[in-house]
Amino acid sequence: MADHGSGPQAHSEPLIVAGADGSPSSYRAVAWAAVEAGLHQCGLHLVNSWTIPSGFGPETIATENDLRWMREEGERILTEAARVARTATPGDELAVTTEATDLLIVPALIAQSSTARMLVVGSRGLGAFQRGLLGSVSTAVTRHAHCPVAVIHADTPLDVVSAGRPVLVGVDGTGNSVAAVELAFDEAARREVGLTALHAWSDTSGLDIPVRNWDSARASAEAELAENLAGYCERYPDVPVQRIVTADRPVRSLLDASDDAQLVVVGSHGRGGFTSMLLGSTSNALLHSVDTPMIIVRVPDAR
Repeated sequence: MADHGSGPQAHSEPLIVAGADGSPSSYRAVAWAAVEAGLHQCGLHLVNSWTIPSGFGPETIATENDLRWMREEGERILTEAARVARTATPGDELAVTTEATDLLIVPALIAQSSTARMLVVGSRGLGAFQRGLLGSVSTAVTRHAHCPVAVIHADTPLDVVSAGRPVLVGVDGTGNSVAAVELAFDEAARREVGLTALHAWSDTSGLDIPVRNWDSARASAEAELAENLAGYCERYPDVPVQRIVTADRPVRSLLDASDDAQLVVVGSHGRGGFTSMLLGSTSNALLHSVDTPMIIVRVPDAR
């Protein structure tokens, strides 16, 4: 049974923390988070915010009965979320705790991100009304969280076929992608699948690439990618690696390759990223276009 009201501080090791607001996207995120927690053999903490954001309607005044109903509704959503988590991990002894908070969900999740192993959120919550629109919660959390953030869509498959697909990681040749590469190898090893490492060496479209010296440029990029992955291949010898070098924009290349992956992993910043920026252009664009589950790995200097 879920332990309602217990916080993550009761656990000695980092947890997977997932937001649950009752939307289909959030329940799918909870299911994905439960599987992820099982892979890491850690607990899962589910958070629901039952408070009303300021500015919600003209002169909104909540009565005591309203507040009681909102709290009860938050607990109901958490009970259902816990059921979803256990259904997604049959036979596993998954430790699930829940927390209904009167804090706004974004600051509540960001606060927990300082100690969480990973945050997991749905791509669109109850307030999202347009297909393809990234929800306000997922947008804010990916920009401000202190730990990796996974964004999950409502139609994310959890079937056996999808589970056999590789993990896709973007490698840009800079220190910004080091943490993403390390996490991607770890995820592939835990899932017992291959890893696809993609390096898009151009920041312009393929039509703008000069034909001359393409062979030498490709050979140089392939050598650089192999060097960037060498240490990880030694640490994870059981993870088969496919290396892809493209002369195209990273967003387009990763988007095309994501159709054959079960998970996309990218750093929060890429080449030319400024530490003052909250999210790089590539990761931001992919969040709005990729349907595959995606993990944004924060760069320490960018926090």
